[in-house]
Amino acid sequence: MMCSGFDGPFNIGTASARSGVNAKMIRHYESLGLLPKVGRTDSGYRQYTDKDVHTLRFIRRARSLGFGMAEIAELLKLWQNKRRASAAVKRIALAHADDLSRRIEEMQSMKRTLERLADCCQGDQRPDCPIIDELAELSGFAGCHPGSKGQRLQTARALSMSN
Repeated sequence: MMCSGFDGPFNIGTASARSGVNAKMIRHYESLGLLPKVGRTDSGYRQYTDKDVHTLRFIRRARSLGFGMAEIAELLKLWQNKRRASAAVKRIALAHADDLSRRIEEMQSMKRTLERLADCCQGDQRPDCPIIDELAELSGFAGCHPGSKGQRLQTARALSMSN
């Protein structure tokens, strides 16, 4: 969304539109030191340059890939250092990919647990609910109600698998 022939300085609204980062987050990134303190007009309004907008785009893209603020700060330093070693960038990226894999596994486990709990729940008008019991830690996961629809399904599945 670049405006041809206009390279700043521009106000926070224009910097937001050009970078795709909302004004509140621009101020937040500035307060964290991810974006250097920007110039101000005599009346105190922030003034952003093309370089600032480019930095904001970098931050936005890094956030869209799930990098945390500390990782982004490190990546920004490496990006701005033209003598950087690409090995340092690769190390950060691979560590983040490993973290994403771990989080995906955790979420898959949560999904499986919720699906099993839902199988144990009759889903009728009665108040008994293994999902609520599990959240309240009343019965532990094995607490499917005997004779419940879910318990019958689990028993049927077990029997069909053993045949």
